[in-house]
Amino acid sequence: MKELFRLEKKPIKGLLWLEWAVLAYALATTVFILFTYTRLHQPNQMLWGRAQVLLMTLALWGAYRLLPCRLMILARVAGQLFFLGWWYPDTFELNRIFPNLDHLFATWEQNLFGFQPALTFCQDWSSAIVSELLSLGYVSYYPMIAVVVLFYFCCHYEQFLRTAFIIVASFFCFYAIFICLPVAGPQFYYQAVGTDQIAQGVFPQLGDYFDRLAFDVLNRDLSLPIPGWKQGFFYKLLIEAHDAGERPTAAFPSSHVGVATVLMWLAWEARSLKLFFSLLPLAVLMFFATFYIQAHYAIDAIAGVLAGTLLYFALRGIYRGDTT
Repeated sequence: MKELFRLEKKPIKGLLWLEWAVLAYALATTVFILFTYTRLHQPNQMLWGRAQVLLMTLALWGAYRLLPCRLMILARVAGQLFFLGWWYPDTFELNRIFPNLDHLFATWEQNLFGFQPALTFCQDWSSAIVSELLSLGYVSYYPMIAVVVLFYFCCHYEQFLRTAFIIVASFFCFYAIFICLPVAGPQFYYQAVGTDQIAQGVFPQLGDYFDRLAFDVLNRDLSLPIPGWKQGFFYKLLIEAHDAGERPTAAFPSSHVGVATVLMWLAWEARSLKLFFSLLPLAVLMFFATFYIQAHYAIDAIAGVLAGTLLYFALRGIYRGDTT
């Protein structure tokens, strides 16, 4: 406990690498907003949100400068992790101005598997046990992040800031991809075109369908009901999380699977078998849960593993350390 409040002899004077990653993404998307201002439905709100992130970042930096200790470092990291959920629906506001690409990904899925795993998996494995296990895997997303971050903070503090940077920067890399690739995912695409057509291997283009519905995206039932055992505890948690922030965006690649892959690499790097094998079952369940609940195509989950692995090694190589 004393280490939390012990003043650092050589405090970090500038912003942390993860804070620079946040601000770089905020700046890039701000420029995007300004250039597409008239196409967006709530640009002022989006700009104000970015201003709030900047103010929070500077406030936490100032608090750390007054009390440079580990607790304030943790507060700076936690502040950025807390806002990650806010950035996610923001991608829909930006990518919906581009033509929807779900028909391409559904076609590739069909060509690869000969059917739509997101359509049939939940039907073939509809038992309560399977539903609860996969729901557990999906809702373990943020707890897994918290566990890895706190593990490094408590047990490998010398690598804590690098770990936090890799996780936060991974999120923003995925968010940048989501803006450029407007793929809504099966739950929205199947609902829009009809599951009968999907079952027959017909995948119509939607064009600006979601752009036209942007005003109603929170007020209309645009997605299929999430499959699963409706009385299940973890299923109910999944529904609450889904209703709180889901949008027709961010399908390819799966950031859930991608970030979980990053976490698994970080757990392996920590050489903690307890941590690694505690997280591994959750990561595997999350992989299958993504297309079981029809949030993703199976190729999204596969791409998530590849993208997560690439990001882990790339960001690990980029990081040069937070110094005084």
